[in-house]
Amino acid sequence: MADGNRFFPAPRLILAALVAGALAGAVAVYVSESRSGNNAPARVAVGGSKDDVACAAKSGRAKKIAAAATGEVAALLPADPPQSMKSLAFNGPDGKPMTIADHAGKTVLLNLWATWCAPCRAEMPALNALQKDKGSDAFQVIAVNVDAGDDVKPKKFLKETGVEALGYFRDSTVALFNDLKARGLALGLPVTMLIDSEGCLIAHMNGPAEWSGRDARRLVETALGS
Repeated sequence: MADGNRFFPAPRLILAALVAGALAGAVAVYVSESRSGNNAPARVAVGGSKDDVACAAKSGRAKKIAAAATGEVAALLPADPPQSMKSLAFNGPDGKPMTIADHAGKTVLLNLWATWCAPCRAEMPALNALQKDKGSDAFQVIAVNVDAGDDVKPKKFLKETGVEALGYFRDSTVALFNDLKARGLALGLPVTMLIDSEGCLIAHMNGPAEWSGRDARRLVETALGS
């Protein structure tokens, strides 16, 4: 009986493990500050659309650009194969629906974040700095907040942390995250994707990174110059 007071009986232990596993599977959130994220290489199936076929032909370019992802952004993986991201949908700063296709002609670093995700909050100032440094007619950081509910918390966070260079993009429906999850690209938050000027996924990363440093700037310069 003494042992029973010190340890869970086997059935309760098994039940606890199952519950914990279910909760972990329901919401995958990165809570580590590790730069490596959780980037198990995964080949993503591509549809037969004209856009996907055109993007898939950019495999060599994707590998070349991803090879420039070193140091603090080394967890970025080349798209395998590249695929069209044109249909990814979210709300723009004016609150109106938009897609990646609306940013044609511009290389985009797309990031999904939430106020309840500690690593997301930590990297937002770095994404803000990257936009201030490299943002132009050719490149933009699009950080999409995925908090459920209204705009109060995310807007308060951005104000408190001085994130003013990033546009306020939103998706409170979880549809954007689920779209990326279905494609095998999103394992949790944060998740970041490098998308070229034709809407093709070139590289992707799960987990946080230091986007304000020299390594990130070199990556952007390589993407724009390739």
